[in-house]
Amino acid sequence: MKCPFCGSLDTQVIDSRVNDAGDAIRRRRRCAECDKRFTTWETAELRPPQIVKTNGTREDFSEAKLREGFRRALHKRPVPTELVDASVDRIRQLLLTRGAREVPAREIGELVMHELKKLDKIAYIRFASVYKSFQEPDDFREMLQDLERTPPPDGDDLFQ
Repeated sequence: MKCPFCGSLDTQVIDSRVNDAGDAIRRRRRCAECDKRFTTWETAELRPPQIVKTNGTREDFSEAKLREGFRRALHKRPVPTELVDASVDRIRQLLLTRGAREVPAREIGELVMHELKKLDKIAYIRFASVYKSFQEPDDFREMLQDLERTPPPDGDDLFQ
């Protein structure tokens, strides 16, 4: 750590403490050159990945856009807000823990479909019909047959 007073790189940590919330560390440092003391803070930087759209453009991950997708699919459906919040949090957390710098938009759509399948089957079909660009009634039939064949996903199998 560079001394803010003299610019020397020769500094020592003389005290470290975790803040009350437990998400940052306060370090007291002393410069070996000028003998002045200063404080630094260490926190984790969690940057969500960039989303790579199908046309190749990139944009920042937007939790608001993710929520809007859920809101549209769940319009007039009896799903509590807390469950939607939990689904959004699971997706956001999964993206953060992966540590990837970029994620294809298609993968976000698959994660949303996975969560909607657990929350509400009608919302799942609504989202899938737009996401997969259904063109024919047979597309809906195939999706319904797939829903009947597969058991509902549990919360622990989210793209492991």
